Amino acid sequence: MSELGDLYQELILDHNRSPRNFRRLEPCSARAEGHNPLCGDRVTVFVQRDGPRLAAVTFQGQGCAISTASASLMTEATAGRSEGEARALFERVHALLTAPPEDAPAAAQGLGKLAAFAGVSEFPMRVKCASLAWHTLLAALDGSQQPVRTEEGPA
Repeated sequence: MSELGDLYQELILDHNRSPRNFRRLEPCSARAEGHNPLCGDRVTVFVQRDGPRLAAVTFQGQGCAISTASASLMTEATAGRSEGEARALFERVHALLTAPPEDAPAAAQGLGKLAAFAGVSEFPMRVKCASLAWHTLLAALDGSQQPVRTEEGPA
């Protein structure tokens, strides 16, 4: 494994062991629940808005290391952004997670710590793990009352 790959692996392990923003956010402006039946991951995402900005984004739940690390990094990356910026970041992360492995380095450009998920596309079963919190965030922003449920097929 390359030195960069080692750093990314350590980042994912660190966010799994000590997830950031892992707490219930009450009161909150929006919340949504998500479940990945393929891996057993469960996540609840909480959002507190301050005008057009996402003042705080937190989560609770349980899941594999990739799911937990992705949720943790998502909360750090989206807090303080506008809803439009958070949605645009979702699109970039989704593109990274679903990129053919040879295109992942280009898709990771400019994503900072989120680039740690560049190798996930090589493991299709893990794409659902890494994208669950992100899809759940979108459901919260959309005000969806239906739980997010990943299914087999594309992320």
